[in-house]
Amino acid sequence: MKELFIRALSGALYAALLLLSLQWQDAVIALFLMFGIISLWEFNRLIKLKGAFSYIIFILLYSCFAYWETIFGTATGFIEAIQIFQLLCTLVLLFLIRDLFTNQKTPSIINKVYISSTFYVTAGFVFIVRIADYFDPFNPNILLGTFLLAWINDTFAYLVGKNFGKRKLFPSISPKKTVEGFLGGLFFSCIGSYFIAQFTETLDYTSWFILSIIINVFGTIGDLVESKYKRQAGVKDSGNIMPGHGGLLDRLDSIIFAAPFIYLFLRLLEYVS
Repeated sequence: MKELFIRALSGALYAALLLLSLQWQDAVIALFLMFGIISLWEFNRLIKLKGAFSYIIFILLYSCFAYWETIFGTATGFIEAIQIFQLLCTLVLLFLIRDLFTNQKTPSIINKVYISSTFYVTAGFVFIVRIADYFDPFNPNILLGTFLLAWINDTFAYLVGKNFGKRKLFPSISPKKTVEGFLGGLFFSCIGSYFIAQFTETLDYTSWFILSIIINVFGTIGDLVESKYKRQAGVKDSGNIMPGHGGLLDRLDSIIFAAPFIYLFLRLLEYVS
């Protein structure tokens, strides 16, 4: 009972910080800057990456894409820069997906030049902030809806998997994940997308429905990718900053991985609308 209370309390504090920050653009940027540095520190421990260089890269890229017009005094070049960053990020994430199906100890192409920390963790937080800035002026409801869908997916994947799960989804990396849990999370996320579309008044239901699928699929993959890193490092959690939950990276792994694909979908919506 005490463990359940501690878990609920730390989870509630995490959710409260997120929800309160969504009232102000600078608060969102500051919160995810803090979350990003902590998550990067946890990730670097997993891959045994030392030194300050990865944090410098994080702060530079994050600040640049969060405050492009302020830093450069113009919006010129932003679309081209974010598209190039998106392409590089997508390529690295595809390599990480491929590495789920290999037995090699360290994922390919990633260590010496900090590719994984830059285009996996850092990029995830860059695109989380860009999702919040999808509307001009600042409207955080898409980011709020994104997190709600991720929480719905995680909650019902766990509940359905625990009570009805029989077929393992990826036993070599995450023995507790089941096909039934994955489908349960997807089903309830799709239902949740209807209510999110109604109450956020941002995108139409079809767009939120597609986003629920993107978050479910890539969020699950993101959880598996982090699980492989943890398995290779021989640890259960990425950290212990959130009692009962593990590390902050454990809580954000799905949204970090899914964020670039969510932003890509939002950009595509702009082109077709």
